[in-house]
Formats: sequence, C-alpha cells, structure tokens
Amino acid sequence: MIVVTGAAGFIGSNLVKALNERGEVDVVAVDNLERADKFRNLVDCEISDYLDKRDFLERVQRGDFARPAVVFHHGACSDTMATDGRFMMENNFRYSMQMLQWCQQVDVPLIYASSAAVYGLGPTFVEERPYERPLNIYGYSKFQFDQIVRRALPSLRAPVVGLRYFNVYGPREGHKERMASVAFHHYHQFRREGHVRLFQGSHGYADGEQRRDFIHVDDAIRVILHFWNRPASGIFNVGTGRAQSFNDVALAVINSLREANGQPPLQLKQAASQGTIEYAEFPLELRDRYQAYTQADLARLRNAGYAEPMMTVEQGVAAYVRWLLRHA
Repeated sequence: MIVVTGAAGFIGSNLVKALNERGEVDVVAVDNLERADKFRNLVDCEISDYLDKRDFLERVQRGDFARPAVVFHHGACSDTMATDGRFMMENNFRYSMQMLQWCQQVDVPLIYASSAAVYGLGPTFVEERPYERPLNIYGYSKFQFDQIVRRALPSLRAPVVGLRYFNVYGPREGHKERMASVAFHHYHQFRREGHVRLFQGSHGYADGEQRRDFIHVDDAIRVILHFWNRPASGIFNVGTGRAQSFNDVALAVINSLREANGQPPLQLKQAASQGTIEYAEFPLELRDRYQAYTQADLARLRNAGYAEPMMTVEQGVAAYVRWLLRHA
C-alpha cells in the first residue's frame, strides 16, 4: 500500500497517475475535498481507498492505520498570497510534523513537498541555511519544517526526502485558479483575448524578461519516483537548473496554439509589435516581494544520482498545450 496525501491536488494527482502507469493501484488517496471540483484530477486514476485528511490523521493517531510501503506527503496549502498564518502553519507545518513522527515510528520512507519559496528573493538557490529567507507565510511554513528535518537527519530510522519545487506547470492544475502556472493562464488568456499580457521591465530586466526556473510536472514526478527507487535522506531542489523568461513561456504558448491552427510561429519582436504579447506596468506593491529571478542549483540532486535531462520551456509548454487542447 502507498499513501499519497494531497492526492487530488496538482502534483499529487499526477503522482497517482504515474504510480498507476507503473502498475501500482493499491494507493490510498488522502485529501480535503471541501473544494469538490478537485475530484476531476482523479477520475482517470486507480486508487484503493480515499480518506479525508481529518479521518486519516485520526486513524494515524489511534495507531490503527496499516503500515504503508511509502508516504508521499504533498498535502498542503500552496497559496503564496494567503495571509492566515495560523491556518498555514497548521496545514503545512503541523501536518508535516505528524507525518514525520508517524513515518519514523513505523519505519516508512517519507517523501514530502517543500518549495523554492524558502529562498525568497535569492539570488542564490542552494539547499543551505544562509540562502533561505522566505518572503511569505507559505514559504515560512515550508522553511520551518525543513529545519526540523535537517535536525533529525543524523538519527533517522527511515529515509526522509524534502523536494523543493520551483515553478511547476502542467496537467491537472486547473483547480488552483489564481495560483495555477503562468503557462495555464497564458493559454486561457490567449484563447479568450488573442493576446498574452506580461509585466513591463523591473528589477533590472527588460519587458517580460524576468526569469524563473519553470519545470514541467512530469519531470518533477520522475524526481519523486527516483527517490522512492533509490532511498536517501536530505533536502533537494527540483527545477531544471535553467532560468527562462516569461517571454519564453508566453511565446511557447502562443506558437503551440498557432501550430495547432496551422499557422507559422512568431518571433518575440513580431509578437510584441503586433500586440500578441502586451506589457503592463509592474505593480509597485510587488517590487519587494516578487521573485524576478529563480534558478535551481541541481548539484545536490545530481549527486544523489538523478541524471535525467529536464524539459526546456519550449518542450514542456508545447506538451502541456497539446494536453490542454485534448482536454478542453
């Protein structure tokens, strides 16, 4: 039996699907379906049971939940704009603490979701304490649990892996609404309005040239499964190791949709000159809390034996647009 928390969410549901494709169907899906529309993410997946998060935690605390082979803990509130710190710490930090304690008690590997939000504005994105300065309560909740894990590493009974996801995009994220990826929003904006809107230049970057490490969810899933296949403990960045611009994302979306319509691709200057890409003034209130640049340092991940190449924005976004069109 495998436990996936946050199983109806973005990364969680993609993980359940990937497990199914490996022949794993004894999967207990744990989530909170107060937002009922998330169920759609699991419609094409096979699970052996579904448990509400509260019921799951009660059974764990009573000691009457069977020992699983592994726990993939991806249940969390991922809204970086949320301001309810009490809820965030309970849902992200305390929930993770309970999973850590239980997995150690029953000697089960724990692979959990951390976040690049722990790094704040950067500019160095290495899994070391001096570079971690979260800007919001979401990042802080992830940061604090990572500190607990670090202190526990020397005395662990079972492997614990923290995965610091950078900007993940791809299938099954529609329920995230405003927190869905820029690729998702660009796709829908272009189909609705015929153009994509980006920020004007800021933080020393030209219009639309702010850069982040955008990683397709399929690459993130492959990293997760790597650490299940090759047990290890530690905290690892999960990105491409390549910063690409918002212009790159917008152009990849536009040209993928143009290709689907039998139209030739546009260059960036063409797209900007004809208004296919527009630039809006950068909001002053975001200046001191906006990640204008992120790029995962992958040295630790590569040293842990993960050698697979990561998709570029052009490759990943094209695959994602094709998926969105099939599921429109």
